[in-house]
Amino acid sequence: MSKSLSSTNVQQGKTLLQNPFEFSDEQILDNVYRTHFHCVEKCDVASLHTVASCVISHSIEITDTVITKGSQLSDRFREDTTITSQQLTAKLKRIACQMVCTARGDHYAHHTTMLILEQLKAYSWDAKALIVQAAFALEYGKFLYLPLTTQYQMSEKSLADLNGLLMIQHNTQHLTFFNSVVKKVMQVIECITEWKRLTSAGYDIKDVPTLAETLHEIPVVVYWAIFTFVTCTGQIDDFTTDHKIHKHELSKNFENKLDLILRNFKEHLEMCGREIGRIEDYTRRKNIVIHTGKDIVKVLKALIISGENRESRQSVFNVLTGEQIKIEEFKKKHVLLFISGLDSIEEETLLLKSIYEKLKEKPREVEGYRKEDFKILWIPIVDEWNEERRKTLETKLQRTKFGWYVVKHFSFETGFKLIKEVFNYKERSIIPLISPEGRVENIDTKQIISVWGIDGFPFRTSDHTRLTQQWNWFWSEMTKLNPRIGDLIEEDRYLFIYGGTDAMWIQEFTTAVEKLKRVVDSISLQIDITIESYQLGREDPKVVPRFWIAIDSLLANRKQQMMKGGDQGVQDFATREIKRLLFLKQDPKGWVILSKGYNVKLLGQGEAMCLSVRDFGIWHGKLHEEVSFDVAFKEYYESIKVKDCPKKCEHSEISNYPTDILAHIPCPNMDCGRSMEVTSVNYRCCHGLEP
Repeated sequence: MSKSLSSTNVQQGKTLLQNPFEFSDEQILDNVYRTHFHCVEKCDVASLHTVASCVISHSIEITDTVITKGSQLSDRFREDTTITSQQLTAKLKRIACQMVCTARGDHYAHHTTMLILEQLKAYSWDAKALIVQAAFALEYGKFLYLPLTTQYQMSEKSLADLNGLLMIQHNTQHLTFFNSVVKKVMQVIECITEWKRLTSAGYDIKDVPTLAETLHEIPVVVYWAIFTFVTCTGQIDDFTTDHKIHKHELSKNFENKLDLILRNFKEHLEMCGREIGRIEDYTRRKNIVIHTGKDIVKVLKALIISGENRESRQSVFNVLTGEQIKIEEFKKKHVLLFISGLDSIEEETLLLKSIYEKLKEKPREVEGYRKEDFKILWIPIVDEWNEERRKTLETKLQRTKFGWYVVKHFSFETGFKLIKEVFNYKERSIIPLISPEGRVENIDTKQIISVWGIDGFPFRTSDHTRLTQQWNWFWSEMTKLNPRIGDLIEEDRYLFIYGGTDAMWIQEFTTAVEKLKRVVDSISLQIDITIESYQLGREDPKVVPRFWIAIDSLLANRKQQMMKGGDQGVQDFATREIKRLLFLKQDPKGWVILSKGYNVKLLGQGEAMCLSVRDFGIWHGKLHEEVSFDVAFKEYYESIKVKDCPKKCEHSEISNYPTDILAHIPCPNMDCGRSMEVTSVNYRCCHGLEP
C-alpha cells in the first residue's frame, strides 16, 4: 500500500522523476537551495549523530561478521546499544517510513530526497544530513540488532530465520557492496560534521577563503548523503525477502559519486584546516610578541622561525664574521631590529654603523642601560628571494661589514604579517627597540638615531622627548624670529645659523656656505645631504638685539628655577648651553650653530667654522667612508680650532641678574672652566617693599 502511494505521488510530480546521476553539481545546487530556508528550527544534532553513528557502525560490524562467518554471531556484539524510544522522534519515524516506501530506482530516490529536504527546509545543512542519518539508523538497527536480545540463547538457526540472515548468506556479495556504500556515506557524514565545526568556530571567511568554497559545496554534499541513505534504506528490505536481488542492486555510480565527493570535500576541509592552523599559529605568535613573550629570544623566534622549517634557526648570521649563530645569542640583550627592503637603505645602514661604532667605544650606562648590551639585527624583507635579490643582499653585506646580524632570505609569511601589524611596517624602513624582556620600548628609533646619534642612547621614546626639550628654549626663540626655521628643523635638514658684528666675515661665511650647498648637490654620495642656512638679522637687523636679550633673560630664569628645585637634568644642560651661546656671541668675527633637525650638533667660533666650510674639498672624502656629514665636519673643525684659533675666555658684563646667583659662575669655554671675576653688577630699586 505504501509503495502504491509513493507511485501515486510520483505520477503527480513527474517533473521530479529524474535520474540525479545525470545532473551536474550546479543543477543539484539549484534544486536543493530551493528547499532551504533560514535555520529557524533547532535539534541536538550532536547527540543524534553520536547515537546514529553508533548504531550504523555496529551494524556494519555485524554484517561484516555475517559475510565472513555466516550466521555465527560473536559474543563481542552483546553490548547494550539499543536506541531508546525517547531518541526516536516522530520526525525520524516519518522520514524512515518515507525512505522504506520509496520505489526502487534512482529517479524515485531523487523524488523522496527532495521531499525530505522540503520537510527539513528550516534546519541547518548539517542537521538535515544527521536527521536522515538517524532515520536510516533506525531501520538499519532494526534489521541487525533484534537478535541481540534476551532471546540470544535461541539456536543459531532460529536467529537467522528471525532476521532473514539465511537469505543474507546466499547474497554476501551484494551485502559487501551495500556495506561499502554505507561506510562511504558515513565518511561523508563525518566530513559534514567537521565542516559544521569549522564554520561554527567564528573564523572570518577572508582569513579562511577555502571555507567560502565549502559553503557552495555543502548543499550538494548533503543532497548526495540523503540520496544515498534513501536508496540504502530501500535495499534493507531486499535482504529479508525472497525475490531477485539483482533487480534492485545498488548502482556502481554510488561508489564513484561518493568517492568523488569525499575526495573533493576532504581536500577542501584539509585546506581549511591548514588555513585555520596558520591563523591559530599567528594568534599564538602575536600574543608572544605583544603580551606573553617576557624574553627577547622567544619574541625573535616568534617573528622569524617557522614551525615547519627548523633550519631557519640557522638563517641568522654575524655579518662581520659570516658565521651562523643561534638566536639564543640575543638573550638578555637589547635589540635594535632593523626592518627594511633592499633598496634605498644607505642612509639607515650608515646610521647603524655609526651607532655600532659608538656603542663599542668607552662603556656608558644610562639608567641601567649598558652600551655593551645592545645588538643590531637586520631583517631584510622582499617579495621573492630570486637570484638577483640574493646577490643584492650579499653585495650590501659586503659594503657594510660591521658587527651586526642579518636574517638571510627571510620568507616566513606569518612573521612578515606580524611585522606589518605589530611594528606598523609599510615598506619604509623602521628600527624598533626591543628590551631583553621582549618589550617594544620604541616602535621606531630611526628618528632619535638620525637626529641625536649616540647622544640619544638608550634610544627610548622618552629619550627623544628629553633631548628635544633640552633645546626647546633655543628653537622657541628662533621660530619667533622666522617661522620658516620650524619647517627646516621638522624636515630634519642640516642647518647653519650664523651671525656676528664683522660684516666682512659675514660675507665670507655666506659665500662659503652657498658654495658648499652647490658642491654637495653635485657630488655623488651614498646618502642625500640637504644643507640650509639662516643669517640672524639679515631681513631685519632689529631682531638681533631682541634675540640676545631673550637669551640673556633665559639664563636668569633658569638660575631661578634651579634654585626653586626644577628639573635639574634639563636645567643644567640648558643653562650650560645658554652660557656657551652667550660666550660665542663675544667672538669678534662671528658665531655659527650647526644643527640637524632639532639636534644642535655644534656651536662654533666664526673663524674656525668659516675655514671648515671652505675646506670641504679637503675633508669630504670621509663622507665616502660612511661617516655622516656632521661627524666629519665636527672632526675637521676641532682639528683646525686647536691649531689655528687661540683659546679665549669669556669677558662679559653681568647686568639685570639677581645678586644671589653671582657667587660661582665658571667660564663657559669648555677648555677653561675656571671661575670668572665679577666686574659689574647693576642694582634695581625696591621702593615700597618691606625691609
